[in-house]
Amino acid sequence: MSGFYTLFYKEWLRFWKVSVQTVLAPVLTALLYLLVFGHALRGRIDVFPGVDYTTFLIPGLAMMSVLQNAFANASSSLMQSKMTGNIVFVLLPPLSHREFFLAYLLAAMARGVVVGAGVLLAAMWFADLPVAHPLWVLMFGVAGCAVMAALGIVAGIYSDKIDQLAAFTNFIILPLTFLSGVFYSIRSLPPFWQGASHLNPVFYMIDGFRYGFFGVADTSPWLSLAIVAASFIALSLLTLGLLKSGYKLRH
Repeated sequence: MSGFYTLFYKEWLRFWKVSVQTVLAPVLTALLYLLVFGHALRGRIDVFPGVDYTTFLIPGLAMMSVLQNAFANASSSLMQSKMTGNIVFVLLPPLSHREFFLAYLLAAMARGVVVGAGVLLAAMWFADLPVAHPLWVLMFGVAGCAVMAALGIVAGIYSDKIDQLAAFTNFIILPLTFLSGVFYSIRSLPPFWQGASHLNPVFYMIDGFRYGFFGVADTSPWLSLAIVAASFIALSLLTLGLLKSGYKLRH
């Protein structure tokens, strides 16, 4: 396992050495969202009974930051390694495709968790955040992080240029995260858009994570967990298949 640990440590150092950019900047961005939307929409959007809008917003912003940064870490690392050519130093050692997958996955999850924890800690200055079910918070935080990290590896494998990865981020990741109920409860939407929201897998990550704090959600946490787990299994199988075949990695 020394090869796996070395690759994981290399990926950890990759984002931690520039933590101002990779950790502090996303935390600041989430706080700006909290200040702007919390002030502008307080009292204008119906959320859960007895839950202030600012308090409602915090778990969604934290989870959105977790997901976006887990995806960004894995995808940008692989794409940059391919562009600079140093991917060869990862492919040459006797690492199995499973070790390769786990090292990139866990490093991306680590960045997502660090950023999410930073958002929650910083947001404690703005509202008292209850934690009704800590285990649900942990499960959805880790599971959602794993899904987006696996998706980030897939995007990094497919992307050969910066603009390809940017298109993947701007046209898939951002719409999925922003339209997942981060800033609102889907109960406030018309029936058609409520149904459309249920087709978004990120909605179940956000909703389940929020359930861990408030004990109420827009859908069953067990259903949300099942969909998130199924998404992770499907993406993991796809990623392992791509890595084993060497698709766009071994030319």
